[in-house]
Amino acid sequence: MIDVRSEIMPLKKVLLHRPGNELLNITPDSLKQLLFDDIPYLKCAREEHDEFANILKMNGVEIEYLEDLMTEVLDLSNAIKEKFVKQYVHEAGIKTPKYKQTVIDLLMSYDNNKDLVLKTMEGININELYAMEKDMEHSLVDLVVEDNKFLALPMPNLVYTRDPFTSIANGISLNKMYSNIRARETIYAEYIFSYHPEYKDTIRYYDRYNNEHIEGGDIIVLNKDILAIGISERTKAEAIEQLANNIFEDINCHVDTILAFSIPESRAYMHLDTVFTQVDYDKFVYFPGIIDTLKVYEIKEDILGGIKVKELHDNLENILEKYLEKDITLIPCGGGDKVISEREQWNDGTNTLCIAPGVVIVYERNNITNAILRRYGIKVIEMKSSELSRGRGGPRCMSMPLIREEN
Repeated sequence: MIDVRSEIMPLKKVLLHRPGNELLNITPDSLKQLLFDDIPYLKCAREEHDEFANILKMNGVEIEYLEDLMTEVLDLSNAIKEKFVKQYVHEAGIKTPKYKQTVIDLLMSYDNNKDLVLKTMEGININELYAMEKDMEHSLVDLVVEDNKFLALPMPNLVYTRDPFTSIANGISLNKMYSNIRARETIYAEYIFSYHPEYKDTIRYYDRYNNEHIEGGDIIVLNKDILAIGISERTKAEAIEQLANNIFEDINCHVDTILAFSIPESRAYMHLDTVFTQVDYDKFVYFPGIIDTLKVYEIKEDILGGIKVKELHDNLENILEKYLEKDITLIPCGGGDKVISEREQWNDGTNTLCIAPGVVIVYERNNITNAILRRYGIKVIEMKSSELSRGRGGPRCMSMPLIREEN
């Protein structure tokens, strides 16, 4: 079951992915392609992620792991397993018939489906096929191919479970990812929401096969009636309009307003939640660097059909106060100091995960922003992040709420 109608009400169940061997397959040459800024040390990344999971558990949050849910799906039948393997190989772009069949055989040979799932996340190196098929005949292509070439690239960004799908009320947006390297990440959600007994009947407000891209880091559930969605580097206005139409058509979904926030298209501000998150009923932390260029649009259902859109000519504080119907306090990342705010925003100082009203999980390295949050009465729970932050994602990025308590 999915039930998320808030950004701040007590978190009851969440989806995580514990970093795996996919991090070992990042190389200096592939950093840019894989959307990382440096190579994380897997041992420490796992320790940091385990600390994150333990904080959640100690605060009464049930954890579902992506790899476990996908394993449960593959355990349902061999037919589903075979379908998944063939789809994975296709979406990995393995087209050479010899390699294609050999990879299918490799993956189908796994008796333990969790090992299979983790292998698909880790990536497949061409040398693994040569080791498996010692008598494999080589073509000219084979002989000139680069050693250590990945036939299926690793998926190190899976740790950021916020992006592939988004929980909205009792449904989801199964997102179409911006980057080709992340496109395959949504295949796991597709199978979970197609076959898993607990989640297969979940309504979809968007689909990974739609034309325009949208990512979960840009979607913030302000309350049962209002979504905030970023128009960003990774989410396009056309996708927001399509999502809005589908949500408004569902009579069981109470969302009747979407506020679209246009932010600069930049890796530093890749998603709305890297510059703006809610930390209490009436408080938000934000990055001051976006204010001068921020534009906000209201999207509502048109009584004649479709949607109607208008630009809101007011400042962010007034807009939030009008729609949330309460006085709002905006807390600047880094206290508004240009150097500090830019440094701490880069290190996900605004990417907080609210686990209850006024209670947030943050990276300890953002000490200035964390101290300011405390001054505003926010309970701040810090976690280490020397390795996890190398992929540009904070506690909110690393978590997809599945159930929150209602107001």
